[in-house]
Amino acid sequence: MYQRLLIATLSLVSLPLLAHEHAQATGCAGKQQAIEQQLEQARAHGNSGQQAGLEKALSEVKTNCTDENLHAERLEKIKAQREELVERENDLREAEIDGDSAKISKRRAKLEEARQELQDAEAELDK
Repeated sequence: MYQRLLIATLSLVSLPLLAHEHAQATGCAGKQQAIEQQLEQARAHGNSGQQAGLEKALSEVKTNCTDENLHAERLEKIKAQREELVERENDLREAEIDGDSAKISKRRAKLEEARQELQDAEAELDK
């Protein structure tokens, strides 16, 4: 169970990176192309566990992915990242009020991380 979750997570995390290599394909076609690329790499390295997970992911994309649903999912992710950004901004304000420099530094780092995640989510919208 843990291995499947890990494989699925790694697959989803690396999809944007692989999709970038295939800039001509967008939406579900791009997602499918990225999974196929990962599948080729898993086969080349003899990673049967990852291969099985990717084959399942590819089957799911072929069966269930529509560009409209994918776009809606990406919009929802952007919304969630914006909410996270607001929460991190509030955390930073509270730390600044408390005056704890260690907390302020930590909260600034978390805020910057949230900004980057929002930027990444927004970049995914056009893929």
